[in-house]
Amino acid sequence: MSDASPRKYEPIAVSAESTVVAEYIPDAHASAAYQSESALEQELIRLLQSQAYEYLPITSEAHLVANLRAQLEALNHITFSEAEWSDFFENKIAGKNDGIVEKTVRIQEDHVQILKRDDGSTKNITLLDKQNIHNNRLQVVNQYEIGQGEGGAKYANRYDVTVLVNGLPMVHIELKRRGVDIREAFNQIDRYQRDSFWAGSGLFEYVQLFVISNGTLTKYYSNTTRNQHLKEGQKPGKGRKTSNSFEFTSWWADAQNKPIQDLTSFAKTFFAKHTLLNILTRYCVLTADRLLLVMRPYQIVATERILQRIDISTNYKQLGTVAAGGYVWHTTGSGKTLTSFKTAQLASKLPSVDKVLFVVDRKDLDYQTMREYDRFEKGAANSNTSTSVLKKQLENSSARIIITTIQKLSTFIKANKGHDVYDGHMVVIFDECHRSQFGDMHTDITKAFKRYNLFGFTGTPIFAANAGAGGNPQLKTTEQAFGEKLHTYTIVDAITDKNVLPFRIDYVNTIKVGNPDDKQVSAIDRENALLAPERISQIVKYTLDHFDQKTKRSSSYEHSVVTNVVESTRGRRQAEAVRERKRVRGFNAIFATASIDAARRYYNHFQLQQEQLPPDRRLKIGIIFSYGANDASDDGILDDEAFDTDALSMDARSFLEDAIQDYNGLFGTSYDTSADKFQNYYKDLSQRLKNRELDLAIVVNMFLTGFDATTLNTLFVDKNLRAHGLIQAYSRTNRILNSVKTYGNIVAFRDLEDETNAALELFGNKDARGVVLLKPYGDYYGEYADKVGELLANFPLGQQIIGESAQKDFIQLLGQILRLENILTSFDDFAGNEILTARQSQDYRSIYLDLYAEFRKDKDADKELINDDIVFEIELIKQVEINVDYILMLVAKYREQFGDGDDKEIRAEISRAVDASPTLRNKKDLIEAFVDSVSVDGAIDEEWQAFIAVKREAELEAIITDEHLRADATREYVATAFRDGTLRTTGTAITKVLPPASRFASDGGHGEKKQRVIEKLGAFFERFFGLSAGGDS
Repeated sequence: MSDASPRKYEPIAVSAESTVVAEYIPDAHASAAYQSESALEQELIRLLQSQAYEYLPITSEAHLVANLRAQLEALNHITFSEAEWSDFFENKIAGKNDGIVEKTVRIQEDHVQILKRDDGSTKNITLLDKQNIHNNRLQVVNQYEIGQGEGGAKYANRYDVTVLVNGLPMVHIELKRRGVDIREAFNQIDRYQRDSFWAGSGLFEYVQLFVISNGTLTKYYSNTTRNQHLKEGQKPGKGRKTSNSFEFTSWWADAQNKPIQDLTSFAKTFFAKHTLLNILTRYCVLTADRLLLVMRPYQIVATERILQRIDISTNYKQLGTVAAGGYVWHTTGSGKTLTSFKTAQLASKLPSVDKVLFVVDRKDLDYQTMREYDRFEKGAANSNTSTSVLKKQLENSSARIIITTIQKLSTFIKANKGHDVYDGHMVVIFDECHRSQFGDMHTDITKAFKRYNLFGFTGTPIFAANAGAGGNPQLKTTEQAFGEKLHTYTIVDAITDKNVLPFRIDYVNTIKVGNPDDKQVSAIDRENALLAPERISQIVKYTLDHFDQKTKRSSSYEHSVVTNVVESTRGRRQAEAVRERKRVRGFNAIFATASIDAARRYYNHFQLQQEQLPPDRRLKIGIIFSYGANDASDDGILDDEAFDTDALSMDARSFLEDAIQDYNGLFGTSYDTSADKFQNYYKDLSQRLKNRELDLAIVVNMFLTGFDATTLNTLFVDKNLRAHGLIQAYSRTNRILNSVKTYGNIVAFRDLEDETNAALELFGNKDARGVVLLKPYGDYYGEYADKVGELLANFPLGQQIIGESAQKDFIQLLGQILRLENILTSFDDFAGNEILTARQSQDYRSIYLDLYAEFRKDKDADKELINDDIVFEIELIKQVEINVDYILMLVAKYREQFGDGDDKEIRAEISRAVDASPTLRNKKDLIEAFVDSVSVDGAIDEEWQAFIAVKREAELEAIITDEHLRADATREYVATAFRDGTLRTTGTAITKVLPPASRFASDGGHGEKKQRVIEKLGAFFERFFGLSAGGDS
């Protein structure tokens, strides 16, 4: 390497160039010709080269490592000796025990590493220059190949396009030709991460961002490393796994929230040098759980506009005025806390800023949020009730970011008039600013502090239209209190981008009530009428009857749950949360009531009606309230309930005490209504909702604002809501979780239709309702009836579907019907109005699955791969199917009632359930044999595991004997298939299983033998996969 140090340019002028383009207008499309995958790749590389990326013809790891050395030497103005480079590379870059998590931490938090020189001195080596981003060098490589067995890789893989930053692979782009489903590119990356990202020295584990594109559509996402997957399948030399879900990929967009989808436009904006480097160095967040989040475009725009406002107001001496502030309107559920948090972090690094005060509401400081806050600055978040810690932090010059609650800040200001801290440059950021802006608090802050910027984040601003009647006339709206609007991302934007789910609302008429705006004395009588026992009893019956349907209890999915709830939520001696992936059924719900009196009555009625139900059908119900909060006030804002149980009447408190004892009985806890224990009860109940352990929480106002649980999908409402409070409450249900959760359910027992429409018009736009709410039942049913009519006419049962074109039409049509059925099942009207009988439905699904297997056969049997122009709705078929858990539950019921194995009805029910399940059909004989062999006592689960282990071994032994296979190699091959979830039929793995054979043998020779073995092992794998007798997940 040359000792001549490269020329370094000092910046002459630096502009505050925005990371996200203000408005993107794409070029007119010039080419109409067919474009192959390689032509698409070449076009992307040409575009990147035109944006000052250096193209590098690298094909081997040795090249990659040599280039990394050259880039780090150039960036750090150093020449490594061979010994120095070897030591630095092996210990600081490619450590043997480092996986994706360690490498992500290195890039995000530890990007300066120490080099030990040969002469004993040390030097800081920067891997990524975060101060002056244009010092980083960008290169692009394509078709980098890892051969099978190279560096421990199981399979040969060739990566499409990779962007190197200072020689390290940091962005990987996977392309498919136009017309191919973009999910194929997503699945390809998933496979790399399983097979070869860890191969060799594992440099590809430095990839922070993935981009997938089929030319027409382009999305990006982070490497989202997750702790719970680290321990899976860890063997010496094997890399650590990550988990990705297509639901969490993002569109890039301009500042107007207009998606930039085609690859050319995406390359010109997202891959603009300053944009990409800003995202990598400033706009990624590594959480306490070591999960890498990459911010979405609207979050970046909001952050940068606040930082620009701080700079401008400082330069123009506007601090302490409304002109120095502003508010960000980002709809509930779009990640406001992350944005406001990142803003606080970046603002604290500005030279003019002394402190950033991040002001939250007390209830939001639950355990998870506290951990997140603490990630920014150790000790910045204080969660005790005294203001003395806050005072110490305000007086400590090294505490740059201070997290506090509205109440503590107010107490501090009242007790410390004329304190020195008021003279410093303070940036005050309110999370959910609608809660704080109208009280005396706002006036206290603006009077006390002299040089401040005041910013607010809200999902539901207060406009003139929804401002209340009382209070300070100068502070009625969000704009009056905080200044102009800096950026908007409405509920319509979020639903269009699929960042939150649409709502589906049922208005269940109980008694016609006058307009909630009617402020006459009759309101009292009206509330009394609404509390009539007959009405409450009917509503509770309706809720219990429809609970499973609304919360989709027939579906199950894997969910990350905290297993040590009590230890990780208590106030003192709090333990680290221990997470585990568990299979859970469906979702859970909140029941919102109008008053403490109403909440109590509902709780009693639920207890009463549930006594009639068998124990396994009873819902786990919790209740929580504190001092008397009632309906939404004039401006629609729901009063926050403090943790003050002392203000409750004796009657209400003793009722709450009894209800908490019921809860203690359910979960083996020991809470009560005393101050500390009640706070812990709140946290415990909150975590069990998130875990999906609690089925239903009855509340007055608690949990209706600022509470996030992805497993929550239904809100039952018997209270008047309007404007801001209505959107906040509804938004508890529409967080994205997985493909089973398709919308947030609202079941309103009051006539809230006008209020809902008004709120959606206010917080979306005039056209909001069409996007935000699902269409009426009739629209879906009409479409469903048409499609089913077409299915019955064109593809009658009993007639073979001939030709690939007709088969594709059938697959597409049945896929549409499955999607419509998935939505229709949540409408009460659909029950009994299905056009296809259960038998027809089963038969069509069988044909569908058969075609699915057929289309997969020609591929290399990689489970994720799908046919180029077909997307199978297999997930929806699986979603409604009966699974093994359900069968085992029936077996337990069967044994309980008839230990002698002679109950024909339950036997028939088990057989019907097996027949109805696409994935259990080939396991029918196993299940029936198990039912016959089940003992009178003993754990069903354990018996099942033992039974399957024996059967699996016996059937595998039979195949090994019949085909004269190599026993050890076959068992290893099968174990790998169960671990990876797919049977590999290409490559050398299958060949190792086969016995030596002559190509001229009488039994058809090597090729035929191989095909026969693949078919037998494939059928064996399909039969036992998912029955979890060790090995498979």
